[in-house]
Amino acid sequence: MIDAAAMRRFVAYGFASVGALGVDVATFFALMALGVTAPIAAVGGYALGIVAHWFASSRFVFTGRVAETGRQRTEQKGLFVASALVGLAITWAVVTSATLMGIDPRLAKLAAIGLSFVATFVLRSRFVFGERDAEPTRT
Repeated sequence: MIDAAAMRRFVAYGFASVGALGVDVATFFALMALGVTAPIAAVGGYALGIVAHWFASSRFVFTGRVAETGRQRTEQKGLFVASALVGLAITWAVVTSATLMGIDPRLAKLAAIGLSFVATFVLRSRFVFGERDAEPTRT
């Protein structure tokens, strides 16, 4: 059974993703309108969405699981970027493959959005913002 906190995080992650997706898709369409190829436009949109998602995730989704400062926070940001790069690779592969097959890049982007959402949520829940092991008590 899924606990209430996990469900709240999933719903909040969904909202954060919608906000980041707005940044992503707006950038994607703007770049396409400027004549940028679909795969490059998809990557550009995704990259700006990463920045928006960090702000939302670290402040509203995974509250209480964000490292305070220093090395741990830097490591957490690095893991966040790494998880985003997995999503970026998924986006690139889906949009590129579909475009080469003659599929409308907008439909390809929709498929990439779904796959990327699931992959990054799992990675971020488990590895980036996973529950920290308790510090060992000294006796």
